[in-house]
Amino acid sequence: MSAVGGKLKQTTPTPGVSVEPRFLLLSDVATELNVSDSQVYHMVRSGELPAIKIGGRGQWRVERARLEEYIERKYAETADWVRSNPLADRDPE
Repeated sequence: MSAVGGKLKQTTPTPGVSVEPRFLLLSDVATELNVSDSQVYHMVRSGELPAIKIGGRGQWRVERARLEEYIERKYAETADWVRSNPLADRDPE
């Protein structure tokens, strides 16, 4: 929808162009990360993954951009960990 002259007007999707939703359900995030819904809920509640609560029932939503930032941060953290924890030299068998 778009606002035209103070009124909402239904917009028509462009054929062949898919638009990803800005906000994801926790179950969608769990699918993207290949983890359980409860793991995502814990990440959100602990503040590890930024999210918002919306609606009267306070349903959690994660903005796609925040999820992408989280994934990039995890890649960086993992790379740092790998650098500081090299594999021990193994004797050839």
